[in-house]
Amino acid sequence: MREMWMLAPVLFPVISGAALWIWNPDQNKMRTAAAVLSLSEAICSWLVILSCLGMRLPLWNIGPGMELCLRLDGIGALFSGLASLIWVLVVFFAFEYMEHEREEARFFGCLIMSLGALTGVAYAGNFVTLYLFFEMMTFFSVPLVFHSGKREALRAGMVYLAYSMLGASIALGGYFFFRQYACGTDFKAGGVLVEAVGTAQDRPQIILLSVFCMAAGFSCKAGLMPLHPWLPIAHPVAPAPASAVLSGLITKAGVVAVIRVVYGMAGPTFLRGTWVQHALLSMAVLTIFTGSMLAYKEKKLKRRLACSSFSQVSYVLFGIFLLSMEGLYGSLLQMVFHALAKNALFLCAGAVICKTGCVRIKEMRGMGRRMPAVMLCFALASLSLVGIPPAGGFLAKWHLAVGAMRTEAGLFTWLGPVVLMVSALLTAGYLFPVIVEGFFPEKDWKKTEKSEAGRSCAGASAVSGFIKVPLAVLGISLLVLGALGKPVFELLRGIASAMV
Repeated sequence: MREMWMLAPVLFPVISGAALWIWNPDQNKMRTAAAVLSLSEAICSWLVILSCLGMRLPLWNIGPGMELCLRLDGIGALFSGLASLIWVLVVFFAFEYMEHEREEARFFGCLIMSLGALTGVAYAGNFVTLYLFFEMMTFFSVPLVFHSGKREALRAGMVYLAYSMLGASIALGGYFFFRQYACGTDFKAGGVLVEAVGTAQDRPQIILLSVFCMAAGFSCKAGLMPLHPWLPIAHPVAPAPASAVLSGLITKAGVVAVIRVVYGMAGPTFLRGTWVQHALLSMAVLTIFTGSMLAYKEKKLKRRLACSSFSQVSYVLFGIFLLSMEGLYGSLLQMVFHALAKNALFLCAGAVICKTGCVRIKEMRGMGRRMPAVMLCFALASLSLVGIPPAGGFLAKWHLAVGAMRTEAGLFTWLGPVVLMVSALLTAGYLFPVIVEGFFPEKDWKKTEKSEAGRSCAGASAVSGFIKVPLAVLGISLLVLGALGKPVFELLRGIASAMV
């Protein structure tokens, strides 16, 4: 059966990543194995997307309403395809970044296993399967956070684990009540409450509360307030490649889970105009603004990018909670561009840290002259996050604003676009100074530039192709998609239209 191939991009990375960790080869063999495995996973994912789209694969019937199954739809194909391609770039970048690090086998093994669990989240056909792979992804990614073994890293890893498990537990608690009133367990466009309208009307509040718990619980992974504190704690201590996938892709697992809950379980028709929609929109708007303000105040580059992450991902959640086709379309655009841009930004930060040891914003003075290719990519990714064409992010923010103004969401009709505009200005305020200081430093920058550890940041060792190529691909992708991405945009519009 052709649908059996859907297991390959899920199981292959998990098994091969675990084998790589256990094998623990020397550095050259490690690089070769990691490169082959990541490329194989990307090829496998895209072959499955092209051949199995629309198929369903039952796996294991645990009990009534507890079946494990995989199903590949437009959302799953988009997320898994994007993740597999970016993962290859991150793995190649990590070759140079992790060159002098210990426990490389554990790092690359967990990195590859995380991709398998992430693909499982994308392919999940019902809530039970989604929850299983969601938790697996958390456990596989925790070692990436505490990789260094330092006290700060171990604390950050435990905070990340605690918040992730708390969010998933809240979502599971909501499901216990929801499944009593749902007709069927598989995700379905328009929701599974369509045939249970009478039941839903009898006890609407308990169903609404359960949906709110599921959406808010999974949003923890995306950094939605008040379950966001793990992001600025985990990112600064994790290796840059880990920070890149945590911010750019693993946070999107929370987004995919929320889409499944809102559009595949409850349905937009059932939630539109309810207190659940208004509460979730309020949380998203608050996170957008607060994240931007916190990022503006941060002095360390990776911590600034971490605060920016939960602000920018909340753009995606805001569009989802608008419960309209236009809002969901803007969310999918933002998900794609944010994944590319934020991976680029964290990898740029990692390149600077790896080659100069500089970690603070003030230490970035003159970096554009020392590492021009790295800072050029940083500039392109920043333009996309701010929303300045042709870098691509502009289109996503435009459709989010249009979606807000066209929906019947009360005060969010005008508050949403205002917050989006203010957040864009704040984003420019905390990213553009890095670019300006990098390319246009003061005349005496060479004399005054020192790291807080007392090491000079004036010089930078040569940047290899392992760093330059992934950054070039990400930067060019942002430009090409922004200027020539109409076929991709039409594809995303079709996916959004099928979900609403």
